[in-house]
Amino acid sequence: MPSEKTCGRLIVLLGDQLGPGSPALREADPGSDRVLMAEVAEETRYAWHHKQKIVFVLSAMRHFAAELRQAGFAVDYVRLDDRENSGRLHREVIRAARRVRPDRIVICEPGEWRLERRLRRLAARSPVPVDILEDSRFFCSRDDFAGWARGRRTWRMESFYRRMRERTGLLMDGDEPAGGRWNLDTDNRKPLPDEVEPPPAASTRPDTVTREVMELVERHCGDHFGSLESFGWAVDRQGALARLEQFIETSLPTFGDYQDAMRSGEASLFHSLISPYLNVGLLEPREVCERAERAWRERSAPLNAVEGFIRQILGWREYVRGIYWLTMPGLRRANALGHTRPLPNWFWSGETDLNCARQVIMQTKQHAYAHHIQRLMITGNIAMLLGVHPRAVHDWYLAVYVDAFEWVELPNTVGMSQYADGGRLGSKPYAAGGNYVRRMSDYCRDCRYDVRDSTHDGGCPLNALYWHFINRNAERLQANPRMRLIVSSWRKRDARDRQAVLARAGRYLAALDEETESASRSRRGKADSAS
Repeated sequence: MPSEKTCGRLIVLLGDQLGPGSPALREADPGSDRVLMAEVAEETRYAWHHKQKIVFVLSAMRHFAAELRQAGFAVDYVRLDDRENSGRLHREVIRAARRVRPDRIVICEPGEWRLERRLRRLAARSPVPVDILEDSRFFCSRDDFAGWARGRRTWRMESFYRRMRERTGLLMDGDEPAGGRWNLDTDNRKPLPDEVEPPPAASTRPDTVTREVMELVERHCGDHFGSLESFGWAVDRQGALARLEQFIETSLPTFGDYQDAMRSGEASLFHSLISPYLNVGLLEPREVCERAERAWRERSAPLNAVEGFIRQILGWREYVRGIYWLTMPGLRRANALGHTRPLPNWFWSGETDLNCARQVIMQTKQHAYAHHIQRLMITGNIAMLLGVHPRAVHDWYLAVYVDAFEWVELPNTVGMSQYADGGRLGSKPYAAGGNYVRRMSDYCRDCRYDVRDSTHDGGCPLNALYWHFINRNAERLQANPRMRLIVSSWRKRDARDRQAVLARAGRYLAALDEETESASRSRRGKADSAS
């Protein structure tokens, strides 16, 4: 071990802190400080991450390390396949500290609860002082959110969102919201007409660094979910800024009208696809919101589109982060509806006769992406209607999407999608039958099931499963003002009609359970043969 220090501060940068706005870099001195970045096996394997997600993060890390070196920083970069790589972040921090003997170790607080707990244990035991800095890249700090939530009977996003608008001045005319309304969501629920063509999906050709990472991931994570064939994510700040500008110019004007629409074979429609860049730090939320607001003030995008877009970032993104840190670790165990069914195997394969599910899952395998309505009202809705355990749904969402980091994914899944928190985050379960899918997409056109039928085996299972969900949760939902009329309507239906609907749902669930058990027996048999 060296006897004298070789650097002032050891600055540890995580894979979601890849921009100049990281607090750990704010006062960094290239002349005396040293940066540590590490690709560790533990972070690629704690979930069965989509291959594109791993490539995106590792390639973005390597590009950012190169930018730091060009800026004069000494960067210790540990690659996934380095022989001495311990595979765990806290061990790489210890190893680097022993090597360079810094005065202090500086880390920006991580985005995930499990990692923060581990780093705080490291800080408590380290012989070198460790500074864990607040992540100031968000509009609202954890403490600010906790102060807002304290004493409130409900934590509704709309109230929080108005507060954030007032605090930031975004889309405000003095003390009033621009256009006289805080929320223009009712203007943003149009199905996509056949004659409307979305712009071509943006794609960046992988450069040499990214291709090297793709080869690395195939070697080390070749059994992971998804395909790398269509990888086209930008992996540096310049590319992320270009994607933002392309969205503002080509898609934002129409984004509001059709943000809830779905179409077969169209992965992006008018969506921005910038969430991965926000979540790893290549874009800053304030610059994104200000750029969108400028488009409205310059009259190049309508208010309903800009408000809907800004609400996703200033409102929802900040809100779910606050919920996450306020309710962990209990949020991971939430299961208010008592669901126990395992996730169907076709969530991984896409091999299902439900065309809506097949479209979204195959798109997810190919692109590591689906937009919010596809996640909420297709895969999420189906999982809730089936009664899948929310932890299994969470594990799936965390694994398959390029933008899925637990702080943003877990509240969305457990609270918004699965209603497993009992209604703390969402005002009602987002449950729907086949008619919603038919209205907002073209998925039903090529489906083997008849969306108009609820009782026969050739009818859309979602119709029967929807009422099965209402029936089994009727007592709980009767107390919800937004669900009371639906429960009452179900109870008023003819008894034979209700019995037929529930029988159809029962047959579908029984067949699904048999399919799941058969697949489980097959896996056990293969394991026994291998042993």
